[in-house]
Amino acid sequence: MISPNYNDQGPLPPYARTFRDRRDAGRHLAAKLLPYADEKPVVLALPRGGVPVAYEIARALGAPLDVIIVRKLGAPHQPELGIGAIGPGGVIVLDTETINALGIARETIEKIVAAERVELERRLKRFRGDRPLPDLKDRTVILVDDGLATGVTAYAAVKALRALGPRRIVLAVPVCATPTARAMEEEVLRDPAPRIQFGRPVVRRF
Repeated sequence: MISPNYNDQGPLPPYARTFRDRRDAGRHLAAKLLPYADEKPVVLALPRGGVPVAYEIARALGAPLDVIIVRKLGAPHQPELGIGAIGPGGVIVLDTETINALGIARETIEKIVAAERVELERRLKRFRGDRPLPDLKDRTVILVDDGLATGVTAYAAVKALRALGPRRIVLAVPVCATPTARAMEEEVLRDPAPRIQFGRPVVRRF
C-alpha cells in the first residue's frame, strides 16, 4: 500500500506531509506511483472522496480512470461505526471482533447486508449505468481512496477486484491510521495472488 500515515499522537515523522485538498494529495501520490506508468495501469477510485485523488493519479500516469463501488455496513444505531463492507460479485467482509464486542445478532447482520445491497445496486447504476468495469485480466490496478480508517471498505474492494484476475493491485491512499496499515498488510499479504503492493508511508493527512 502506498500511503501516508499517520495518527494524532506524538510528533509526525520527517517524511509526513500535509495537503491542501484531495487533488493536492492526489498529485503527491501520483509522484510516488510514476514507476507503474510503464505497466499501463487502470486507476479505480472509491467514490466519492477517492475520485479527486484518483483523477490526479490517472492524469499523471496517462491511465484510464474508473470507479468501483462498495458499501460500508454500519452498526445498528451507530451507522458511522463500520462493522463490515460489501462489494460487487457478492463480496462481504465482516469485522467479527467488533460485531462480537457489540453483541450484534446474525439476523441483524443479514438485514443490514440486504439493505446495503439495495443501496449498492442503486449506486452502481448511478455511477456506472450499464457500463461494466474495464477488463482487468492481467492488468495492474491502482485502487485509490481518500483515506483509510478501519480499512474495511478498501479490503472489500480488493476482494472484488481479485476475482477479476488483475496481475497486480496497488492500494494508494493519502491518509491511513497506523493500526489499519498494519492490519491491511497482515490481511492482504496472506493471499499470494495477486499480491498487493505495499510501500513506505510517505505522506500524511488533510
